[in-house]
Amino acid sequence: QVQLVESGGGLVQPGGSLRLSCAASGSSISRYVMGWFRQAPGKQRELVAIASTNGNLNYADSVKGRFTISRDNAKGTVSLQMNILKPEDTAIYYCYASYLTRPYWGQGTQVTVSS
Repeated sequence: QVQLVESGGGLVQPGGSLRLSCAASGSSISRYVMGWFRQAPGKQRELVAIASTNGNLNYADSVKGRFTISRDNAKGTVSLQMNILKPEDTAIYYCYASYLTRPYWGQGTQVTVSS
């Protein structure tokens, strides 16, 4: 069973950048699908980006070209580089892992984009 801990959230101005990191423990992530979801106030949790075990990367249309997900199986980490941030990117960001369809979640980290 994997445990996930996010870091790197904070307050940033529109157009700025942030890098989120997720550290996994308890199990190797090499066989896990890893990703990031987010949940804005009053909205449902939504997919941001996914990194599959075969190296495929997928993004929500709203973040394509601005966000980049990466994983390091040896270090047990997954990161999300967020550039050209917009106010609508404000949300709690959750690290996600999945193995044999069972989901695992981190506790979330707040990202606020505001001037």
